[in-house]
Amino acid sequence: MTPPIGSGDAAAGAAGGRWSDLERPPLDEAALRRALVLDGGLWSSLDVVETTGSTNSDLAARAGELPEGAVLVAEEQTSGRGRLDRSWVAPARSGLFVSVLLRPQAPVERWGWLPLLTGVAAAKGLAKAAGADLALKWPNDLLVKVGGEERKTGGILAERAGRDALVVGLGVNVTLREDELPVPAAGSLLLANAVSTDRDTLLRSVLRSLEQWYGDWRAADGDPEASGLRAAYEADCATLGHRVRAELPGDRVLEGDAVRLDTDGRLVVETEGGGTEAVGAGDIVHVRAQG
Repeated sequence: MTPPIGSGDAAAGAAGGRWSDLERPPLDEAALRRALVLDGGLWSSLDVVETTGSTNSDLAARAGELPEGAVLVAEEQTSGRGRLDRSWVAPARSGLFVSVLLRPQAPVERWGWLPLLTGVAAAKGLAKAAGADLALKWPNDLLVKVGGEERKTGGILAERAGRDALVVGLGVNVTLREDELPVPAAGSLLLANAVSTDRDTLLRSVLRSLEQWYGDWRAADGDPEASGLRAAYEADCATLGHRVRAELPGDRVLEGDAVRLDTDGRLVVETEGGGTEAVGAGDIVHVRAQG
């Protein structure tokens, strides 16, 4: 078995122990391994640490010695990162903070679909286990509705780890209360009236869903059409059908209607006059729904 990644003993003591908040019990590492690390399955190891700076950074640092399917979960992240190096901070044991190591056997030009694939898998896995409706905001956000308002409850960050590997990180707010939200636009499964906020159940469902979607995508040589990935993403994507403002590199701003994804997973925006532009990177703001 792959040696555990990191150690949280000192941090656990400093934080008051794993059971310091009885409403937020610790993950059951042994039970998660029994359920997910199976012969012939994708997940080759699973480690849970009490606290770390970033699960993505930790897993990327060991990518050269780990097989595909290594999973690292933290009860708390102190330097969690989103896109554009934005911070992701939440109380200990209030969410899912997990990274996985993948070595895609597919053309590298199709690797850009993997963050979108993770979004589809996470949304479907969480909806099944939590009983809450989730939507996708292109390119890497998970949305829930709180009081009828769209709020971000999760994010995805994919980073290259050497020539043949990718680390994909997922952060999900599970039990954050209103007074704990980092910004007013944030949400959580709890605030979305999820039927279940049991993190062990949620994590098992997400990783099983990711294994299935990744396996289908890999079997199709990364083809988003043949694997059903593009259709699934578009069906769950709240960005499509919205008027959007895309804040692009170089301080350029593009506004128009988000109409579809192209074959590379870029967001196609229809501008005034009927022209279109495919956006591959940048911040997307939902302006209003098309009426």
